[in-house]
Amino acid sequence: MGTATLDGRVALVTGASRGIGRGIAERLAADGARVVVNYRSDARAAAEVVSRVEESGGRAAAVRADLSRPAEVRHLFTAAEEAYGGVDILVGNAGLARFAPLAEVSDEDFELLFTVNARATFLLLREAARRLRDGGRFVLISTGATRTVRPASGVYAASKAAAEQLVATAAKELGPRGITVNSVLPGATRTEAMVAGADPDTLAAARRGTPLGRLGEPADIAAVVAFLASPDGGWITGQALGAGGGLF
Repeated sequence: MGTATLDGRVALVTGASRGIGRGIAERLAADGARVVVNYRSDARAAAEVVSRVEESGGRAAAVRADLSRPAEVRHLFTAAEEAYGGVDILVGNAGLARFAPLAEVSDEDFELLFTVNARATFLLLREAARRLRDGGRFVLISTGATRTVRPASGVYAASKAAAEQLVATAAKELGPRGITVNSVLPGATRTEAMVAGADPDTLAAARRGTPLGRLGEPADIAAVVAFLASPDGGWITGQALGAGGGLF
């Protein structure tokens, strides 16, 4: 186990069955939180995360929910409340990345990116505003693409930028209850999906372009989230924190 700075807290992490979300769930559990591992389709992977947490002495439960559906977002909170009594920390990690020049983006892909990245963030924030306990934390995992302008990333970046704006507004609205609301913007981060789908030259270029000289790891992003979720992060709200090793 870790530093136990989150003892007594309940963390709900969306998209937590793999990659950055899995790293966040495991880190928050190591720091003492009871963790709800949200997944949409891969029940086996979510169960593996729960097993790893429990093997390390923590507590976790897996809950399926499609975050594009308001009723399932409500169910996700209800399941967390039934399992652990409430939610103190909500990490919005589930998202979708697709890249194409604007002239080639289909209507369907535009709608899908905004549904998964922006609408789902709205649904989570709306439910958090109603049900997150006072003194809680909301952290959105966004992307460094909102800080850079590159061909083929426009619609993806726009959907994430819309989510970041919702976060900034929620920070103003929820601040009187002691709830902090922030975005974390990863750079090039080594996940199973990224390594499997990226051209080796692209990965090499990302390493060369990062001042710290390597790709990020899920644990790097999880450490930033853990800080924001901890008591030490309580004076930071309404921010979009770059976590890309200096890439942007």
